[in-house]
Amino acid sequence: MVSNSRRYLDAASATPLHPVARQALLAALEDGWADPGRLYGAGRRAGLLLDAARESTAECLGARPDEVSFTANGTQALHAAALGTLAAGRGTPFVHTAVEHSALLHVAEAYDGPTVSVGVDTLGRVDVEAFVAAARNCAAAAVQAANHEVGTTQPVDAIASELPGVPLIVDATQTLGHADLPGGWSVLAGDAHTWGGPSGVGVLAIRTGTRWRSPYPADDREAGRIPGTPNVAAIVAAAASLRAACVAQATEAARLSALIDRVRRTVATTVPDVEVLGDPVGRLPHIVTFSCLYVDGEALLTALDKRGFAVSSGSSCTSSTLQPSHVLVAMGALTSGNVRVSLHHATTEAEVDDFLSVLPGVVAEVRDELGAAGL
Repeated sequence: MVSNSRRYLDAASATPLHPVARQALLAALEDGWADPGRLYGAGRRAGLLLDAARESTAECLGARPDEVSFTANGTQALHAAALGTLAAGRGTPFVHTAVEHSALLHVAEAYDGPTVSVGVDTLGRVDVEAFVAAARNCAAAAVQAANHEVGTTQPVDAIASELPGVPLIVDATQTLGHADLPGGWSVLAGDAHTWGGPSGVGVLAIRTGTRWRSPYPADDREAGRIPGTPNVAAIVAAAASLRAACVAQATEAARLSALIDRVRRTVATTVPDVEVLGDPVGRLPHIVTFSCLYVDGEALLTALDKRGFAVSSGSSCTSSTLQPSHVLVAMGALTSGNVRVSLHHATTEAEVDDFLSVLPGVVAEVRDELGAAGL
C-alpha cells in the first residue's frame, strides 16, 4: 500500500509503485542480489535477469538491447545523454529548447562551447523552422518528447526529419509508459519512477552509429557507458512495470486524458483569474498546469496539502529554490500561484472530483489571507 496514494496528484514527480513492479522487485531480490558480472551461479542468475530486463525495456523503446543502458536515475540519464553526445560532437554549439528539464539546462551551463536556447510559443511548443535553423551544424541538439510541466508535446519527428546527421537528444522521462515515443531520436533518456517503477533507475538509449563518448572514467559496466554495479532487482522491477504500462498505455491514456480534460474545463470555469496552460490537445494524457493570479504558489500548495491533496507548485524540477518556473517564463505565462496536477495508474475519478470541489474554496482562502480577495 502507498501512503496517501488516494489523494496523490503529483505523479510527474514520482509515481506510486505499480503492483507489477512490487511483485517483480520482491522476486528479483531473491535471485538478483549478486554481481551480474560474476561467473558463479548467483552472478549468472543476476546477469540473466539483467539481460531479460534490458531486452524488455529495449522492446518498449523500439530499440536494440545493446543500445540500452541503465543509470541511477533520470537525471543521470539526461546528463550522460547530453555530456556524452557533446564529448563526441563534431560541431560547436549545443542547441536546446528553452523549456528543457533543468538537468539539460545545467549541462548547457557547464558546456565549454557556445549554446543556443530556442524559444517556444505560448503553448510551450518550439517552432520547427527556428529550431532546425539553429541546429543544422551543432554538436548536439536537445528537444524533449513532451514538456514535464505543462504536458505539451514537441514536434520531434518533424525536427529529426530536417536534421539528418545531427545527434538528437530526446528527454522522454514524462512520456515513457504514458504516450507513444517520437521517432528520429539519437539518444533518449527515461526515468522509472515516472511510469510506476522504483526510484533509482534511469534509462539511457543510444542508437547504433550515434556519435557518443562516455563522460565518465573507463568502466566495463553497461557497455562502458555507465560506471558501477547496476541495481539488478530495481532494474527488473522497472522493466516489468514499463512493460505493464506499455501494454495498458492506450486504455490508460484515454482514461487519464478524460480526467485531465475535466480538470482543464472545471478549473477554468470555477476559479476566477486563472490561466490553464499548455496545449489542450497536443499534450501528454496525465499532466495539466494552471496559474492563479493573486496567489502565492507555496501557500496554495500548503493549503491543499492540509486538505490531503499532494500537487506540485513552482518549477517542477527546481521547486525547492522558490524560483519562477523557467518553462512558464519561456511561455510568457503567469508564474505565480501555479499548480501542476499529474495523474497515475491508481488515480480515480472520485479523487479528481474531490480535488475540483475543494480547489475554488482553497484559492479564495489563500487570496483572502494575502489580502487579495477583492482585487
